[in-house]
Amino acid sequence: MTNQNVIVSDRKPILGLQTITVSVSNSPLFSNSFPTYFTFPRRKFLKLLEAADNNNNNSNLVVAPKITTSWVDSMRDSSPTRLRSSSLDSVSDNDDKTSWIVRFPSALSMFDEIMNAAKGKQIVMFLDYDGTLSLIVEDPDKAFITHEMRGVVKDVALNFPTAIVTGRSIDKVRRFVKVNEIYYAGSHGMDIEGPTKENNYGQSNERVLFQPAREFLPMIEKVVKILEEKTKWIPGAMVENNKFCLSVHFRRVDEKRWDTLAEVVKSVLTDYPELKLNQGRKVLEIRPTIKWDKGQALNFLLKSLGYENSKDVVPVYIGDDRTDEDAFKVLREREQGFGILVSKIPKDTNASYSLKDPSQVKEFLKRLVEWKKKTVGEE
Repeated sequence: MTNQNVIVSDRKPILGLQTITVSVSNSPLFSNSFPTYFTFPRRKFLKLLEAADNNNNNSNLVVAPKITTSWVDSMRDSSPTRLRSSSLDSVSDNDDKTSWIVRFPSALSMFDEIMNAAKGKQIVMFLDYDGTLSLIVEDPDKAFITHEMRGVVKDVALNFPTAIVTGRSIDKVRRFVKVNEIYYAGSHGMDIEGPTKENNYGQSNERVLFQPAREFLPMIEKVVKILEEKTKWIPGAMVENNKFCLSVHFRRVDEKRWDTLAEVVKSVLTDYPELKLNQGRKVLEIRPTIKWDKGQALNFLLKSLGYENSKDVVPVYIGDDRTDEDAFKVLREREQGFGILVSKIPKDTNASYSLKDPSQVKEFLKRLVEWKKKTVGEE
């Protein structure tokens, strides 16, 4: 192949996962200014290159459209319900999953070990919303949590400083959760508000407000309107205004139109270099280019709570999305606390432990509250 726009990384794969990381430049989906990195299963990537070789044998070969297709394929594969195409893949996937579980064991099976490490220290809880507290659903406006989960979250908040860190707007996620005793960090941490009620762990009624992307608000509102107009002809496409960022959902869009939708979004963003495009679970995320993410929000909240330099704090972050990796990475860099990835399939992650789905998250949180009450009773 000649004139490739792909750089293969020599980064070692995580234990048991045969993956290849590539850098893609001049992609029709992402900005031309910076390379974009993706991790693919080795078999899929090699098939991609083989197909490109078969279909393109001239010096003007452009790989980016193929990478775009594989990027959409990776979004399809992120769904736990997606069926594997062959028995060979199934055998290999089972081996990968076994190795992955060894590397990222269940937080439920390792609960006692986790709590032993937290004895005598202050646990601070950080929770993603979609896919963590609620199920991923076809209509993002109907991603409600159960009454039982709401009660568990409130119990956690009454016993530990607790924050929900989400890509949603604060107003929307607060309507879903309906718990006043917690911190809300919306728009991927670019909009932070404190509890509106006093908690058992001694926090006051004073709100913490932080909006590092305030100047982008008019631009976000404008782009929302443009995308609503340009995507209305694509059945199932939904544009969600998350205040300081926005989401273009394609979970209900016919798969044959996913690439088309991505091209529409990219074409709009060419006029707004101050905004960047990221991917989530069947959603395109558009955010300001400022250096702020869920990891930065975690650090800000720890500082606000007075634990910035404390050695006696254990931050716990539970999330399921790629955007949560920023928080997992911060915890590893701090060498303090741990991340828990919510996933039924192996994923490259900076988390330390795993849970399969929101039902297991609920069980973990319930056990956490029970542990707290037991330890208080023993004091």
